[in-house]
Amino acid sequence: MIALPEVRGKLLRDEPLGPFTWFRVGGNADVLFIPADGDDLADFLKALDPAVPVTVLGVGSNVIVRDGGVEGVVVRLAGRPFAGITTEGDTITAGAGALDSMVARASAKAGLTGLEFYAGIPGTIGGALTMNAGCYGAETKDILVSARGVTRSGERVEYALADFGYTYRHSEAPADIIWLEATYRGTPADPEAVSAKIAEITSRREQTQPIREKTGGSTFKNPPGHSSWKLVDEAGWRGKLFRATGGGAMFSELHSNFMINPGEATAADIEGLGDTVRADVQSKLNVNLEWEIKRIGRPL
Repeated sequence: MIALPEVRGKLLRDEPLGPFTWFRVGGNADVLFIPADGDDLADFLKALDPAVPVTVLGVGSNVIVRDGGVEGVVVRLAGRPFAGITTEGDTITAGAGALDSMVARASAKAGLTGLEFYAGIPGTIGGALTMNAGCYGAETKDILVSARGVTRSGERVEYALADFGYTYRHSEAPADIIWLEATYRGTPADPEAVSAKIAEITSRREQTQPIREKTGGSTFKNPPGHSSWKLVDEAGWRGKLFRATGGGAMFSELHSNFMINPGEATAADIEGLGDTVRADVQSKLNVNLEWEIKRIGRPL
């Protein structure tokens, strides 16, 4: 059994993770840690045996938790201490647990443009920092000023935009950093115009993506010169059920780069579908599809 330091937050052993993910699948965390605040997290990491793996789980919108659960400690930044959003002049500072969409709305209220695209990303700021999240022609790198986090050893760090080495859906920042907050810079604009653009993005997303299904967002990155959804379509996988160990998973009829759990899928069904489609697209179309969804944990 993992020896755990004293904390002010919550430590839960053998805790189911499926309810924390949008796919609603997956096994248990050996330990789930919900820190009280950033200091609680830093102190915990300093005292935790360095050999114990630590995994971060945000709002669970772009992740598959495998059926065998996750080894070590899963950290979930939840609640008010990690979700605050403040504005000052042309900058917005948001906690890593804040929803991207809420940051977009805060930018409108502050009369700042440039962050509207965050209304179309179903995740949190921590995830956006990690993967340079973006949509509709804009990315995190276009607006980020700096971010602050904690390393696996509990050390506080601050990164400027240039330190991230961002490329398409990728960051060069060390993978063990747990981000706590980020500061963005917008451009002064009419609040009503910013709100109108956010409403347009939200409406477009509702009409083109299966947001009311158990989904994980965009499954694959767009290969150079291609759209992933078109490749999935051409290979014949839109709406086609795939079963590995459970009730099956499929690519949405509405948007064929979005996998969905139509009922009783397992994580093996969902990940197996993705891997099968990747192999099929490579075989039929000679294009390599890279996962955008993160997969964590152990197979059953």
